[in-house]
Amino acid sequence: MDESALAAWAAGLAADLGVEQVLDVDAVLDLASDAAHGVVRPAAPLTTYLVGVAIGRAGGDPARVAEVLEHVRVAIEAWDAPDP
Repeated sequence: MDESALAAWAAGLAADLGVEQVLDVDAVLDLASDAAHGVVRPAAPLTTYLVGVAIGRAGGDPARVAEVLEHVRVAIEAWDAPDP
């Protein structure tokens, strides 16, 4: 993966959307990976979207960002899929 292209994409998209980028790319990718492997693959984009909404509602406060990420990591680790 070309990390410089990914960082440039994230920074450019954030600027285009008028979003201050407060969460680093690696943290987002790690969280998406955890969700994909710990829940089900489609949980990755859904989880990152919901985290973004939660962080946005909190105003992007760095302490709140850390709390949201930790809360979601714990939820993924505790996830016990329902029986089909």
